[in-house]
Amino acid sequence: MKIAISLLIVLFYVGTSSCNSQTVDEMIEEETSEPTLTDFPVNGGYHQPLYLDKTSSPYGYYFFTPSSSLNSDGNYPLLIFLHGSGERGNSTTTLADLNKVLKHGPTKMIENATWNPSTEMFVASPQCHGDWWNRDLVKQFIEFVMDSNDQIDTSRIYLTGISMGGFATFDLLCSFGEASHLAAAVPICGKGELSEEGNENLSKIPLWVFHGDADGTVSDEYSKAIVPAINELNPKVPAKLTIYPGVGHDSWTRTYDGSGMGSEDSAYDAFDQDIYTWMNQFRRD
Repeated sequence: MKIAISLLIVLFYVGTSSCNSQTVDEMIEEETSEPTLTDFPVNGGYHQPLYLDKTSSPYGYYFFTPSSSLNSDGNYPLLIFLHGSGERGNSTTTLADLNKVLKHGPTKMIENATWNPSTEMFVASPQCHGDWWNRDLVKQFIEFVMDSNDQIDTSRIYLTGISMGGFATFDLLCSFGEASHLAAAVPICGKGELSEEGNENLSKIPLWVFHGDADGTVSDEYSKAIVPAINELNPKVPAKLTIYPGVGHDSWTRTYDGSGMGSEDSAYDAFDQDIYTWMNQFRRD
């Protein structure tokens, strides 16, 4: 009887040890496995954070993938969103810094379940970890994203930016023109430089500029000067300028969500269609 009891005790401990070992292994695997796209669901798709230095991208970034693309062999356009100065951060040292890019624009709409463009698209939102956007790194980022997903339609790559990101949009186009890979761009409350070469490069890409005429942070003076300068060059697609009367620096919210339609200054181009539909009509050859 003592032998039988001892045998049962041994079997109990062996079994318990085996179960515990398996549970620990599973916990370790769960802790060490890298998050995947489907770990970041949002309405209509997935919005994944990709931290600086975790990929070969020159910037940390958020990437939105439409759900429909996971069950499709089709190609989708890509929208690049460049944030303003208040959303800078370094997600190498502080992972939470990357969440700053969710504060405004398309990224905010994606997180708030209000993102519903007429054409589904990928959205890449890099984070500037320096003092200012670098035109060469922005171009490298666009090329990195283009090469990282074979479902991106490389003839339909669009760029938009606000404030500092609007500056960067102008800077990229002035510097690289058609070599920027862009099919269209929408800079909002930005600024750049007037130059013969820069204007020529800008004229190669369909451009729709937005600004508030009461902007005390970035004057609308450049926006009102650059669009006529581009159109004097007789571009294939005339540049557009929409001005909101009495609106300050935040002219982006009403532009991205379309709520500014009908409130624009009639002396300038009408805000008569959403910017996503407008962009999507253009393709690179």
